[in-house]
Amino acid sequence: MFGIIFLIILIVIAVALVGSYNSLVQLRVRCDSAWSDIDVQLKRRHDLIPNLVETVKGYATHEKGTFENIAKFRSQAMQATTPEGKAVAENQLTGALKSLFAVAENYPELKASEQFTQLQESLSQTEDAIQNSRRYYNAVVRDLNTKIQVFPTNILAGMFNFTPCQFFETTEADREPVAVKF
Repeated sequence: MFGIIFLIILIVIAVALVGSYNSLVQLRVRCDSAWSDIDVQLKRRHDLIPNLVETVKGYATHEKGTFENIAKFRSQAMQATTPEGKAVAENQLTGALKSLFAVAENYPELKASEQFTQLQESLSQTEDAIQNSRRYYNAVVRDLNTKIQVFPTNILAGMFNFTPCQFFETTEADREPVAVKF
């Protein structure tokens, strides 16, 4: 009788451990998937920027510093690999894009250009998608990091080397929307 009760307790403990381990794995996979979604949206943004810059260059040829900053920050953003590094680089790129749109304000014929309007709309949609992807990623990171730190899963997480993920955070300057309407 005692042996059966002991066996049942062991089975319950084993099922709980397996369930906890599987939930940690699921959260890690969701975290990786959410990061991949952000990467896709950022790549789309990076692909739009050269077209936008070329369109503006046709009208504002003397704004060389703005174009150089965008190229530099775009390159840094594309080379960043960690969420923290990407966040910093993307925030710098967002600031440079704000400068580009400020330059475009001075050129009414540019604002009336159909190509510029289409690019501006695409960038606006991409910015929204990035924001949604970032929000989802940070929610999954929050869930994973919480699960890693709470008892008793923290013991299991430590045994199997689950580490907290970094949030994809913004700076104060990045919290302001990109001015894409004219």
